[in-house]
Amino acid sequence: MNESFKALADPTRRQILRLLREKDRTAGEIADYFNMSKPSISHHLNALKHAGLVQDERQGQFILYSLDTTVLEEVLGWFLEFTGTGKESEMHSRTESKPKQNKDKNREVD
Repeated sequence: MNESFKALADPTRRQILRLLREKDRTAGEIADYFNMSKPSISHHLNALKHAGLVQDERQGQFILYSLDTTVLEEVLGWFLEFTGTGKESEMHSRTESKPKQNKDKNREVD
């Protein structure tokens, strides 16, 4: 997850993710949105790929980049744990809210 946070910390990479949310794109199409060299865009794409946020697939002479939401969902889940709305919090609150029962007499106890 550290690689994900590192990748998400960069504003250019976040913008690349926004572009890929709209549709899959080649590196050249992505580069058209930025005022920087293609090697710089390639560096950002490699960082996103290494973090598991982007996938690439060769299609002929081009490489098509697409958003991989799996890691983003994990990161979001991690954040939601702190707000009390994540899965961990739901599981914890369910176990705390169950009434305790006396095993011998099957009665609720305080």
